[in-house]
Amino acid sequence: MFISTGGASMRDVERAYEAVYPINPNICIMQCTSGYPPTWEELNLNVITTYRERFKDIPIGFSSHDNGIAMGLASYMLGARALEKHFTLNRAWKGTDQAFSLETQGLNKLIRDLERLTISLGDGEKKTYPSEHQPLIKMGKKLVAAHDLPSGHVLTDKDIALKSPGDGMPPYYQDFFVGQTLKVAVKAEQDFSFETVGSDQASADKALGEG
Repeated sequence: MFISTGGASMRDVERAYEAVYPINPNICIMQCTSGYPPTWEELNLNVITTYRERFKDIPIGFSSHDNGIAMGLASYMLGARALEKHFTLNRAWKGTDQAFSLETQGLNKLIRDLERLTISLGDGEKKTYPSEHQPLIKMGKKLVAAHDLPSGHVLTDKDIALKSPGDGMPPYYQDFFVGQTLKVAVKAEQDFSFETVGSDQASADKALGEG
């Protein structure tokens, strides 16, 4: 049973829940504002959060009387798991609901965007994707010699420059290289590597607290 709550107070909603739930727990309470259409200020989508906190054992939805599809997506992000949207074959027809209803194209877009949204939310684990690999190289930076440097030179910040593409030593290793002694001569704009200072990644990571 879908219970729309347009025009109701919170106590009205609680009464409806208390009357129906013991008999039929298979209900969904829908946030709704019964304007035709309501103003944006009257949508009060945060009531969805209020309902989720108050009625933890049932799904919450959104009965949308607004014009467009964006608020349906916002309601999903707030936790609504049922969405009612008015539909018409022609918004120019007479009738209170026609002007803010969706035609076929609009309804298809809403469904499309909801599907994209659920996919786009992902799993919450921050990671690097294959599609980012080349852009990261193109726009990233690497550590290179700011000028010609002889073997035996002790590196300072002024000896290190950051240059694109980012296909070499990442900039976060700069603090490791400062103070290291070059084992070989390095030409200007030549990439730094662990071998140029006689070290390895494990030692660098340990020194930086990355290991």
